[in-house]
Amino acid sequence: MSTISIPRRTLMAGAAAATLLPARPRAQNRPYRIGVLSDFSGPFRDDSGPTSLAAVRQAVEDFGPAARGMTVEVIMADHQNRPDTGSAIARRWFDVDGVDAVVDLVGSAVALAVAGVAREKDKVCIVSGAGTVDLTGAQCSPNTVHWAYDTWMLAKSNGGTTVRTGGDTWFFITADYAFGQALQRDTTPFIEAAGGRVIGTARHPFPGTTDFSSYIVQAVSSRAKVLGIANAGSDLSNTLRQAAEFGVTRRGMRVVGLVMVLTNIKALGLDATAGLQFTETFYWDLNERTRAVSNRIAPKIGGNRMNMLQAGCYGGTAHLLKALADMPPAERSSGRAVVQRMKAMPTDDDAFGPGRIREDGRKLHPAYLLQVKTPQESTGGWDFCKLVATTPADEAFRPMSEGGCAFVRG
Repeated sequence: MSTISIPRRTLMAGAAAATLLPARPRAQNRPYRIGVLSDFSGPFRDDSGPTSLAAVRQAVEDFGPAARGMTVEVIMADHQNRPDTGSAIARRWFDVDGVDAVVDLVGSAVALAVAGVAREKDKVCIVSGAGTVDLTGAQCSPNTVHWAYDTWMLAKSNGGTTVRTGGDTWFFITADYAFGQALQRDTTPFIEAAGGRVIGTARHPFPGTTDFSSYIVQAVSSRAKVLGIANAGSDLSNTLRQAAEFGVTRRGMRVVGLVMVLTNIKALGLDATAGLQFTETFYWDLNERTRAVSNRIAPKIGGNRMNMLQAGCYGGTAHLLKALADMPPAERSSGRAVVQRMKAMPTDDDAFGPGRIREDGRKLHPAYLLQVKTPQESTGGWDFCKLVATTPADEAFRPMSEGGCAFVRG
């Protein structure tokens, strides 16, 4: 794994409220408090964690709440990838610490648990780190916005395209928890619709697995043409590294990281990942605006670049602040009212550009199929990817009519 160079003292200081831009307080004589609840010590640390925290702080800084008569504070906590820990932190934040909104929530089981607490307490929940489509389906909430990506989007972009180019038999190595199961579940119909089939699955415990060799042996023995890796974070990095060591591609098997992000490439290097295709909704070198926000935040994260999960924390926070500025202070205490205002306003930020939030809470923006460059193609630094294809915003995510969100009209 690549390591984000943020000193531990600086990181832990974020556990206490840090007023970013002091100004006139809002109603009830207190600031608006945003809690970044993420993985700061486990397998998703580099995919979210410290850089997600920095992204939220950058969004507050860029917005400049002081000039709008607002005070915003950002705090953080580590949910340790445990739903019970995450929900307990959220409940304490809402009941005792005066937190108004929670952001990030990498890990689908944690996100679903915290979204339930936010709905109960009428607070804002902006999920960027988790991928389960249940957040806008069976477990949707009028208090939740699902920002960066989801498993349906990844499945559509990765599954069908691979089959159409010859990868018509699949073997999955799947993390045995909500996110991994959903990723395989959502990818399978796109594989089958394109004429392919899944011929085997090996599920590994989460968290705690570091040796994936037995699963890789099962995959190769199946004689499937594609190894679909349905896990994330350090699990994905370890699986890809061990698959390369085992010579999976030399044996004629394609390897597809279904939720691969930029930080995984940094961790593994171009030699191990060249030619792999994956999908993100944000890439730092996509256009002038993505480069601009990446350059602003880079000095605060050791010169690194955000992936889509971290950029989602930036975009979600930026839009939250715009909605708050458009509301009377007395109305900001209701998370449902704030989310409704977020949905009523078009979105536009440097990370994702123009977009909107659907009634079910799904944030809509394009999805980008990227290919990892060879070492010879790269100019160095973070020049890792080239754009292969773009899925428009209105096609990238599951239709709202298929989600089954209970509070959606009609």
